[in-house]
Amino acid sequence: MPESPEVEALARFLADEASGREIRAVDVLEFRTVKTRSAPPAGIAGRTITGATRHGKHVELLLDEGSLVVSLGRHGWMRWLTDSESAGSEHPAEAPPALATLELSGDVALQVTDAGSWVSLGLFVVDSADEVPAIAKLGPDPADPAFSRAQFDAALGGRRKQVKAILQEQESLAGVGNAYSDEILHLARQSPVTHAAALDPAATDRLFEATVTTVRDAIAARSGVPIDQLKAQKVAAMRVHGRSGEACPVCGDTILDLTFSGTSAQYCPTCQNGGVPL
Repeated sequence: MPESPEVEALARFLADEASGREIRAVDVLEFRTVKTRSAPPAGIAGRTITGATRHGKHVELLLDEGSLVVSLGRHGWMRWLTDSESAGSEHPAEAPPALATLELSGDVALQVTDAGSWVSLGLFVVDSADEVPAIAKLGPDPADPAFSRAQFDAALGGRRKQVKAILQEQESLAGVGNAYSDEILHLARQSPVTHAAALDPAATDRLFEATVTTVRDAIAARSGVPIDQLKAQKVAAMRVHGRSGEACPVCGDTILDLTFSGTSAQYCPTCQNGGVPL
């Protein structure tokens, strides 16, 4: 799942590379991606891209009139094709299919892809990004320099809900998904099944610091990485997520997998639960 560090790197890449380019044509290959039927993506042909920004896990392409918002969903991403390639060029069999293509001036194309078995990606043509319901409901973003401890405490709110679920709840904290929530909890030395209401002040302090540090350090680490390499960079950087059966890089205990409440987590029993497997 795309999360804020990689989506931020994608948005910065598009701001650098796509700004100033005219959208010559839009070809939507999967109609289910179109979420604004009264304003279809084909209608932005002729407009010029003026920038790009991120809202949680969403990318907004700023246009000289309105915006194209891409909700990346669970498996969405983008592919940048230069003049040495073409929108119809062949890609390796494992490469995700393009669901829509924007042909841009300068003989480049921007493809929107989805690697999932079901379409979770969405395209919105809007006047303002907050017209997208999921963006309008986003909580504060830990990547934002203005993100405060008060906002974090409000997100937790003493709730009888597992901390891992709150970290992934976009209405509470924007941009964090399954992978980075595992990394945050490992750094904070906190069990993924602990309820927010059970956190003592010291544990809350650790969790706040781990959330801010994990997100911001990952954004810094992804800066300048080619967008087709961001997923691999993310996977390589994980300490516990996706590392079930491997040794914890902190204590050497075996990282375990846990499935609960419709989600999964990888964690270190010693670092996060007193040496006791969950």
